[in-house]
Amino acid sequence: MKVRREPSPPPDGEIHTPQAIKERLSQPPRQSHLRDFIYGGIDGSVTTFAVVAGVAGADLSASIVIILGFANLIADGFSMAVSNFLATRAEMQERLLARRQEEHEIRHFPEGEREEIRQIFSTKGFSGTELDRVVEVITADPRLWIDTMMVEEHGYSPVREEPLRAASATFVAFIIVGFIPLLAFILELVSPSILDRPFLWSSLMTAVAFFIVGALKSRFVAQRWWFAGSETLAVGGVAAVIAYFAGALLKGVVGP
Repeated sequence: MKVRREPSPPPDGEIHTPQAIKERLSQPPRQSHLRDFIYGGIDGSVTTFAVVAGVAGADLSASIVIILGFANLIADGFSMAVSNFLATRAEMQERLLARRQEEHEIRHFPEGEREEIRQIFSTKGFSGTELDRVVEVITADPRLWIDTMMVEEHGYSPVREEPLRAASATFVAFIIVGFIPLLAFILELVSPSILDRPFLWSSLMTAVAFFIVGALKSRFVAQRWWFAGSETLAVGGVAAVIAYFAGALLKGVVGP
């Protein structure tokens, strides 16, 4: 008879020692660009393979696939990176405007702003002398006062946005993952004997890329990794099928 062993409790990691916690909290929170990388990769793989499928559907040569694929890769990748940069910077500017507004209100309407702090922490369960003490501590430090209002009233994260890094992560991911659908056609152009059916190989490699990038996306959404991967694969597949048949329908117009 086997004796069932209870799982041992996790070790008391060093990251939870008082000194480690103090050092970690003393560092300002930084923005993670993994999300920018993942969504750039998803867009790069979907749009580039859609171009590849459309050209393949029109039965054009591998050189045409590569030319149009690279043109899409650079142009769309740059466009997406610029859009991410402008959107992130606009959010920073919006945050700065809200902060200046709070500075103005605290300077000119301090009692009203104190009452806001009081009501905010009252809803969190503080009352009586504890609530008075919380209000006193927060409003005694203007910077802490403003930071608290930015988070509690306006809902801004304390993480500092970095537009250039966000845009760079998006562009790099778009180029790297978006290159995968073109790889089989490049190999065929360099050495025709390596791959017999480049579009088939491109489809298989891109499907794997769809699934992997979608699975990574699950870190940011409430989905299981296999479901997120399958969802991205399905969306990319639909885009590819539409592009392929569009190319096939226009084959007579474009020519061989």
